[in-house]
Amino acid sequence: MPMEPPAAGTARTAVAALLTLGALAYSTWALEAFLPTGLSPLSTYVSELAAEDQPYGTFFRALDFAAGVLVCAGAAGALVWLRRWPTAGARALSALGWAGIALFGAATAADSRLPLSCAPTADAACAARERAGLVPTAHAAHTFSSSAAVAGALVGMVLLTVVVRKWWAWPAGRAGGVLLGLVGVELAATVWTLAAVAAFGAGHGTWGLGVAQRLQLLAIAVWLVVMAWLVRTRRAAPG
Repeated sequence: MPMEPPAAGTARTAVAALLTLGALAYSTWALEAFLPTGLSPLSTYVSELAAEDQPYGTFFRALDFAAGVLVCAGAAGALVWLRRWPTAGARALSALGWAGIALFGAATAADSRLPLSCAPTADAACAARERAGLVPTAHAAHTFSSSAAVAGALVGMVLLTVVVRKWWAWPAGRAGGVLLGLVGVELAATVWTLAAVAAFGAGHGTWGLGVAQRLQLLAIAVWLVVMAWLVRTRRAAPG
């Protein structure tokens, strides 16, 4: 097997570091366990922690922005530097997968700039204003940026998991199974979240919305860490 150029190893390390740091920043919602947020993790959106009227809103918005920028930079680096694939199909799927992760990062950063103005699941007046369309433009746009983030994450996770399982050399064989399991968790949590959002909108309670969304975000973060490890440790010649 040909030796890998030193620059390639440095690039892989940089991509892995950016993805790992992004995943850690994206997981800081878990600090709600130690902060008096006043919001129930069982029934509230994670983004409500960063709402403009919440005591730690600025803190969580800053971390969301950092997470988005770091992940987007890592995915962009992967698109530029990690292009050695044995087939055109592998190159295409890899490019589309990393583009999905880049979209996830960019939309997450946008989320932090388009915060909710209040917490609709915890504040009936806020929910009423939201239903009446009386919330600020940024609040209304938050739904679209959040949806774009989840869509990008799903596309990236599915396509890159296929690439890893089909074309990557050791140690991807075992880790590919972990990635596949995380994709399954993400899909199930996304379906649960969508059902819970629909139930809340129809006035039927939250259906464990907070748990579903936190599981969704956790699956994304763990997937990013596993992918970062694979990027750092993979062989120079995949397939």
